[in-house]
Amino acid sequence: MAFNFSAFAYIIALIVDAFLIFFSLFHVIAFDELKTDYKNPIDQCNSLNPLVLPEYILHMFFNILFAASGEWFSLFLNIPLVAYHINRYRTRPVMSGPGLYDPTNIMNADVLTRCQREGWIKLAFYLLSFFYYLYGYVIALERAHEHVT
Repeated sequence: MAFNFSAFAYIIALIVDAFLIFFSLFHVIAFDELKTDYKNPIDQCNSLNPLVLPEYILHMFFNILFAASGEWFSLFLNIPLVAYHINRYRTRPVMSGPGLYDPTNIMNADVLTRCQREGWIKLAFYLLSFFYYLYGYVIALERAHEHVT
């Protein structure tokens, strides 16, 4: 069975995307807990903020792999979310540490709704991406197998 760098990029993207699905699911649950006043905003932001940079770094990592392997369509599908991540982090509230969520601002109804909607949209994107990366992995393996025979 032949294996090429494109297949490697897709298998890494599959693994990393599974982690990103869990991150976005955690965000959705956390914002739902905030909306129902089940958790303290300070504690919730302290648990959410450390996950922001790892999510962005992991997402950038497999996009760099897609660029290096020449998977331009996969990279093109991810560019809007990469640009959104960069813009979101660039325009984040002034805080003492890394992260996006400010405990004093997060309980505003419009901010909480926007953050919850963002979590659902990311969850849907990562779920759809997971199946696309699985498809891309199979296609990359077939292409590699055709070049061998």
